[in-house]
Amino acid sequence: MPTWRPDDGLVDTFGRVARDLRVSVTDRCNLRCTYCMPAEGLPWLPKAEMLSDDELIRLIGVFAGLGVRQVRLTGGEPLLRRSLVDLVRRIAELEPRPTIAMTTNGLGLDRLAEPLRAAGLDRVNVSLDTIDPEEFVALTRRDRLADVEAGLRAAHRAGLTPVKVNAVAMRGINDTDVAELLAWCLARGYELRFIEQMPLDAGHHWQASEMVTAGEIHDRLSARFALTPAPGRGSAPAERFFIDGGPATVGIIASVSAPFCAACDRVRLTADGQVRNCLFANAESDLRTPLRAGASDAELAELIRGEMWRKARGHGIGSPDFHQPDRPMSAIGG
Repeated sequence: MPTWRPDDGLVDTFGRVARDLRVSVTDRCNLRCTYCMPAEGLPWLPKAEMLSDDELIRLIGVFAGLGVRQVRLTGGEPLLRRSLVDLVRRIAELEPRPTIAMTTNGLGLDRLAEPLRAAGLDRVNVSLDTIDPEEFVALTRRDRLADVEAGLRAAHRAGLTPVKVNAVAMRGINDTDVAELLAWCLARGYELRFIEQMPLDAGHHWQASEMVTAGEIHDRLSARFALTPAPGRGSAPAERFFIDGGPATVGIIASVSAPFCAACDRVRLTADGQVRNCLFANAESDLRTPLRAGASDAELAELIRGEMWRKARGHGIGSPDFHQPDRPMSAIGG
């Protein structure tokens, strides 16, 4: 077996190197999206099990020392963490300073976009599956579309650009409206990315046969827009296409039908201090317990390295032995 060297960074046995850290700062959310959690919500993590700000900063610093160059804050809904602005400021003070991004549902972003930008947030992705008010209520079980739109406008004003919109197309619900959503984003200067629905729902009801594939999305968009492939994908999850010759683009993330595992450079830290080498991993390594027991940065780094070394070749969706993670998306972080 090959072995890692101290200067290898977060390398795995297939030669991939993790440079993108997804940090879940809470498992709580103020929407109840049908493909994520039940209407009544989920049992939230007790506060004592959540990492404190000091613990988060310490661990993010260890990851940065191992070569992480981008930190993406996720949830649940990250805007629900009251200390979020200060947390962003402290991440921005790390050396070397990582790029700081955030994925959010946009509720409350109208108030926090400017403070977050001032604290050091560089970019934002806002989840929005539909611009139809009735569809929005049906999907999220909340009548908050106007608040999401206000958050998007505030992010654009604050300079958190390019403002990206993440959308999941669901069969029989919003799959026929994908071109309308793209036109809406183009008119406002937002960059849209469609994501295939993944098996990360709390109820484990996901069925591949019900998923709207990347190919179907491409076909529906192509009926209205001319799409040409954009070069330079690298390790990005989205395959990007110029729209009507560009410069505007749309992205399609084929996480299930055409996975990009071979180029994956991501690692995840959950709100309760577990490091995960894959979104679909069925195992994780505990950092919270050794951290609170007095482990050194070097000891924490070795635990992280070990977890990344065990990363599988791919997520295995569609294989006979695939098992959906016990944690739902809200408890893992996007």
